[in-house]
Amino acid sequence: MQSAVQTHVYTIYFFLAIMLFNLYSVIKVKSFIVLAKRLRFMTPLYHLTNAIVIYTGTIVAFYAQVFSFTIALMIPASIFLLVIEIKRYKKMRIIKSDQIELQNDFFVYAKKIYTIEIMVLVLVYIISKVF
Repeated sequence: MQSAVQTHVYTIYFFLAIMLFNLYSVIKVKSFIVLAKRLRFMTPLYHLTNAIVIYTGTIVAFYAQVFSFTIALMIPASIFLLVIEIKRYKKMRIIKSDQIELQNDFFVYAKKIYTIEIMVLVLVYIISKVF
């Protein structure tokens, strides 16, 4: 049980690190093409990490045999993070290299998305410590 909890927690830290790296990339990288390539590389890693978080969380939840408020909160949070990242990727992939206005709009959109993702993860962590 302890190793499953540790794996879950370390994976969440890695998941947060991926989100922070993506937000840093959106803020620092000025070229849309460079940013799109970087985020396209990071997207499978993001989803893999989220899947591991969900999987290890499921193992911990079933092993504990108690369905708590924290578990009820973590399930929709994980699904929300999955969906919002898919929407971000879909918006990014249709932008062409000559569509400068859409590229600029994407930078603003991506900053909002990654800020929301980080806030959701931190909020779930805070709530899980309270309950």
